[in-house]
Amino acid sequence: MAPIDPQADAIVGDWLTIPEVADRLVLPKSRVKQLLRDRKLLAVQRPDGVPSVPAAFLDGAAVIKGLHGTLTLLFDCGFSEEEALRWLFTSDDSLPGTPIQAIAEHRCTEVNRRAQALAF
Repeated sequence: MAPIDPQADAIVGDWLTIPEVADRLVLPKSRVKQLLRDRKLLAVQRPDGVPSVPAAFLDGAAVIKGLHGTLTLLFDCGFSEEEALRWLFTSDDSLPGTPIQAIAEHRCTEVNRRAQALAF
């Protein structure tokens, strides 16, 4: 799990610990850890040393639809966990908003086009 710098930590906003994610998803912690290993979720080590997941990755009791595909694209483009997190939470005037907001609003196709363009 990659450590995150304070600047990147600040752009994310709200964070959830692994036990909090497990509670929200109504899953055992071991299953959440498997989601992290499978890169269906992304966690980083915050400055306080606690592994955490951005709260924006969850919609109620589910992982937001489309997140896994976008994470796969970013990792295939060679992004590190911290770089992927920064990209997802950095404002993009052409979307508008951030890529993670667009994914949450079911505009994954456009976000994924931008992610694919990064590879070329």
